Amino acid sequence: MTQIVDLDAGIAFVGGGGQGYAAPQSLLLKYANRHGLIAGATGTGKTVTLQTLAESFSGAGVPVFMADVKGDLAGIANSGSEGASLHDAFVRRAGQIGMELDYQSFPVTFWDVWGERGHPVRTTPAEMGPLLLSRLMDLTDAQEGVLNIAFRIADEQGLALLDLNDLQQMLIWVGQNAKDLSLQYGNVSTASVGAIQRALMVLENEGGDRLFGEPALELADLMRLDASGKGMVNILSAERLMNAPRLYATFLLWLMSELFEQLPEVGDPDKPRIAFFFDEAHLLFDGAPDALVAKIEQVARLIRSKGVSLWFISQNPADLPEAVLGQLGNRVQHALRAFTAKDQKALRLAAQNYRPNPEFDTAEAIQSVGTGEAVTSLLEAKGVPGIVQRTLIRPPLSQLGPISDAERGAFNRASPMAAKYGQDLDRESAAELLAKRAEAAARESADAGAKGADDDLWDMDRDYTRARRYDPGVQIETRQKSRSRSSSRRSDSMIEAFGKSFARQLGTKSGQALVRGVLGSLFRGK
Repeated sequence: MTQIVDLDAGIAFVGGGGQGYAAPQSLLLKYANRHGLIAGATGTGKTVTLQTLAESFSGAGVPVFMADVKGDLAGIANSGSEGASLHDAFVRRAGQIGMELDYQSFPVTFWDVWGERGHPVRTTPAEMGPLLLSRLMDLTDAQEGVLNIAFRIADEQGLALLDLNDLQQMLIWVGQNAKDLSLQYGNVSTASVGAIQRALMVLENEGGDRLFGEPALELADLMRLDASGKGMVNILSAERLMNAPRLYATFLLWLMSELFEQLPEVGDPDKPRIAFFFDEAHLLFDGAPDALVAKIEQVARLIRSKGVSLWFISQNPADLPEAVLGQLGNRVQHALRAFTAKDQKALRLAAQNYRPNPEFDTAEAIQSVGTGEAVTSLLEAKGVPGIVQRTLIRPPLSQLGPISDAERGAFNRASPMAAKYGQDLDRESAAELLAKRAEAAARESADAGAKGADDDLWDMDRDYTRARRYDPGVQIETRQKSRSRSSSRRSDSMIEAFGKSFARQLGTKSGQALVRGVLGSLFRGK
């Protein structure tokens, strides 16, 4: 009987079939980093295919990351059972394709941006960068330019941007010094600063404030193996995240970019270092600016040499840009329905992406395969695309469907990631450093004002002493009146001197820093 993974042969079993279907179809692990596509209409079996491939990668010792947009992938943490509703169907399918149905569970770590259904997963504005943040907030080119200036100044002055508050305070500082900054960095419009602040407020209301902070996610924690050598299956709870599709897409793009930037070159390893599954992949590209799409295309082309396997899951291959689609060598195409002329055109285009099989018409096969069946084309030796085949996808070995909240909570408490990511950190960063600068400027302003008042009092005492020296015949009463008037003048001069000094200071950067300190305190207190 066929095993789901044969490490000696370097293959992962995908499926097969009996009469009218292909011989056993397997994914060559060596070419899994040439990326893959899982496509098909709703209800045709994409999620089951995703789960079975994740099981195969984990069984081969390859860590997996996938987003669970419907909440039904968590069952991979539990073993399948004979009491399951689909057990009889799975037994028949296993017998038909020559597979041993050996139910088992797989190691799972649950993650959640909100920290409710898994360990909190965070990054920082500094790590995400202005390009992805601009895409997340749908900024104009001018507003993106101002955001780039804020990041540049933060880098130059050692102001760490670790959470949304840091970025908000940095933008306040940029807006208050817009005139001076424009001479060095180009036009800084306060209107653009205000627009970015409003976008940050919207992002915060959508839950984006939970995404930014510390401890930030370390990629090494996604690339773990359990004690038996199985790859860790990292599941991002995305049911709630899907309500903010731009946040969902930006987070996944950041993750892919971090892998590209941090992992060293490994060429073509015997198996991937990690496999990523991007469900609802069309969200990565909907409304994305050309520069960002070009970045995704570049990463998809070059990340292969880092040993990363990317799998895009979508309803239609046309949802992906041609440049990305061309990088996906392994394909599992479930049924596409052609009810309209547009659907029929999409069906023909999808069929043209496969190496034809003389035994059947590819477009007709894509339209007629049932649930759990697919048209597959997997890379063969030397990376040659395989001839398209009709394939019965193997049944999963783990539980199909969701798990209870109690089970999920038990997995989260037992995970070693709970201690590392369970508590928020609040290190000294841009917000605190800017507040300290404002406080220091305020003290300097007050000290300068007090010194100016003391100098004026010293001048008045000196003038009075000189008057007494040159007028020895002054009567006591006159001297008393003079002292009274002098005392009054001293008081008036002190107030006048302090007022002039304070007015002068408000015109300087020190005075502006004092005002910034007050405004910053009010902003943080909201």
